[in-house]
Amino acid sequence: MEKVNILIIGAGVVGLSIGKYLSEKFEDVIVVDKEDSFGRHTSSRNSEVIHSGIYYPQNTLKAKMCVEGNHLLYEFCERNSIPFRKTGKLVVATNEAEYLYLDELKINGERNHVDNLKIIYQDEIKELEPLVIAEKALFVPSTGIIDTHKLMYKLANQIEENDGFVIYEMEVIEIEYSNGKYLVKFSNGEEFQANIVINSAGIYCESIAKILKLDTIRHNIKIHWCKGEYYKTSKLKNIKHLIYPVPDQNGIFLGIHLTVNLNNDVRFGPNAFYIDEINYRFDESFEDEFYKAIMNYLPLEEGDLHPDDCGIRAKLQGQNDEFRDFYIKEESIKGLPNFINLMGIESPGLTSCLAIGKYVKDILN
Repeated sequence: MEKVNILIIGAGVVGLSIGKYLSEKFEDVIVVDKEDSFGRHTSSRNSEVIHSGIYYPQNTLKAKMCVEGNHLLYEFCERNSIPFRKTGKLVVATNEAEYLYLDELKINGERNHVDNLKIIYQDEIKELEPLVIAEKALFVPSTGIIDTHKLMYKLANQIEENDGFVIYEMEVIEIEYSNGKYLVKFSNGEEFQANIVINSAGIYCESIAKILKLDTIRHNIKIHWCKGEYYKTSKLKNIKHLIYPVPDQNGIFLGIHLTVNLNNDVRFGPNAFYIDEINYRFDESFEDEFYKAIMNYLPLEEGDLHPDDCGIRAKLQGQNDEFRDFYIKEESIKGLPNFINLMGIESPGLTSCLAIGKYVKDILN
C-alpha cells in the first residue's frame, strides 16, 4: 500500500488543472485515471472553444469560473506556447423573439463582466462573415479556440515537474474512509492511502460518489448523461469567427453552432440528447435536424455534411430541469472530511479548468 497526500481521480482537463495547482503547493499529489492516457472522454470530445461567460446566471460558479478561466487560459497558452486563436464569436438572431433575447444576452454578459460585447446588424455581420444570414448578432470578441490535447499534455508535464505523478490504467473500485484516511483500491490490485481525495472523474463522477455511499438522488447530485454529435463540411471556406445561434431557452445546450479548428476546418454541433449508457456510436438519424438548424443562418445544401465525432457531458440538469450550476464541495457535512466532490462539470468546464483548479486549491487552504 502506497501512502500519498492528495489523490485526484480523473485526468481530464479539470483533474489535470487541479493537479497543477495543488502540486505547486502540496507534496505527494497523484492524479489517477482508468484510461490509458489523459482526457479520453469529455475533455477530448468537445468543440475546443474558449467561452466568454455570456450565458450563465450572474454570481453562479459557471459564470465566475468561465470569465476568470477565459483570462487564465489565454495567459497560460501564451506563456506555454499552446496553440490557440482568439477568433471572436457571432451569436446570430433570425426573428423578432431572438432579437430581444440577444439584448438580454448582452446585458447578462455585461453583468458577468464580459468585456467589449457589441450588438451588430446586417451590414457589419456581412463585413465579418459574408455568408452568414442574419439581421442582428451579438459580437463576442473574447471567444476563441484552443488545442485541448496540447493543453492537457502541458498540464500533465507541469504536475510531474512539481514532483507529482499522473498514473493511468488505475480504475477505482473501492474507497474506504477510516480514522481520517481514505483507502483507495484499484482494479489492478494497487492500493493507495490518501489524506485527501478529489473526485474529478467527469462522466464517471457519480460512480465515485456512490462508491463512497453518497446518495446522489437524496443530495440532488444525480448525473444525467447528455450526448452531442458533430458534423463536418469541406464546402465552407474562409470562415473566421465562430457562429452560434441563439441558445436553447432551457439551457440544455448552446444550439448547433459552427466552429473552426486551428487548421481552419469547419464543423457543426453538438446537438443534445439524453442517454442511459455511455457509448460513442454515431446516430445519423439526427442529420436532418442539423441541416434545419444550420440553414437558419448559413447556406448549405444536402450532402454537404459528413459525420465527424460525438461526446458526452455529465449534467446535473435533467431533461426537464432548470439551470444547474457546477457542484464543487468539500463533503465534511456528509461525513467525508477532506473529500472534495466535483459533479456536473460540463460546459464551460474546459474554459473554466484553471479557475476550478484555483478554486479547489483555495478550499484546501
